[in-house]
Amino acid sequence: MSSWGINPKIKLDIYTTNKLSGAKTVKFKTDIDSISFKIKPGKYQDFIVVLNGKDSCLTRIQARPFKTISKSNFKVQDSIPFFVNKYNTNLIPIVLNKKDSLLMNFDTGATEMSLTNEVLTKKLKTSPKLYDTLHEIEIGKNHYESKIYDTQLVGDEAAGLIGWDLFDGMVVELNYDKNVMVVHQEMPKDVTKNSHFSKFKIRYINDKPFIESQIVQSGVTRKNWFLFDTGYQRTVMLDNDLLKESSFPTEKMEIIKKVILHGTRNNEVPVITANLQELKIGPFTLNNVPAQVLQNNKPMRGINIHILGNEVLKRFNTFLDFKNDIIYMMPNRSYNDEYIDQKKS
Repeated sequence: MSSWGINPKIKLDIYTTNKLSGAKTVKFKTDIDSISFKIKPGKYQDFIVVLNGKDSCLTRIQARPFKTISKSNFKVQDSIPFFVNKYNTNLIPIVLNKKDSLLMNFDTGATEMSLTNEVLTKKLKTSPKLYDTLHEIEIGKNHYESKIYDTQLVGDEAAGLIGWDLFDGMVVELNYDKNVMVVHQEMPKDVTKNSHFSKFKIRYINDKPFIESQIVQSGVTRKNWFLFDTGYQRTVMLDNDLLKESSFPTEKMEIIKKVILHGTRNNEVPVITANLQELKIGPFTLNNVPAQVLQNNKPMRGINIHILGNEVLKRFNTFLDFKNDIIYMMPNRSYNDEYIDQKKS
């Protein structure tokens, strides 16, 4: 469920759904009425909402189209230099509009492409039009298109963010052992048959990928959907309201430190870092994880979520199958590395 406002001043007010794998019933609900209809990927439904009994709001619900890859112009198994820096930022090189070479953060918690205001005003040879214009992005041997947005925080040493949906319909391999990102047309069969990889179904919430994981404290285990967020530089962020709803014994987590973080809108986010006894991702168990417990200023407006961050995710070589909406993960050589905020014995 997502919250959304209506505006009679907008000629056509468009809401785009999460990624859909097939036809799905969508319900639009106000305080006094509702409307339901089935929608397929790439299709839309128009209707009129009457606001306060007088203003007509032309509204459109549209679903993302299936993204297909033309085999004639797509380089199979396109390998791209890729590394994670000491701040846990995933970095890949790109060329924007054939002129600007940039180092970008591949952020699965983001969509499309964003650049910092400093880069937009001081470090580009061109002046890209924001918000409603598609720009050419060269990554490895392939060319992609995306709208560009401005933002403030993108991860240390990065010029901006590249979101997951640039690779919708493709398979993205993140090999942290070899420092390489590989874009495939299909999931390699040797991965699906490899017993060392575990398989996770992707669920999209507000058009972001989530997988199921578990947290354990003082004998209490709770399962939930976690945002799979390579752009979040810490370990795991736990939403305090979700913890309370599930009666999770947060009070028994030993506090390591208290800090103020900043969100992408430069908003202050007070965070407590506390020791989580166990984080379980499928069959994999990480012990004594310094988890960030979020008190307010939610990262996704209107909903409470937990987040898996890159200080955890970089411990797994990963295949992100955005064609079949599945993630495959296998521990790599960093699996047992210490955490930045690890509790000192």
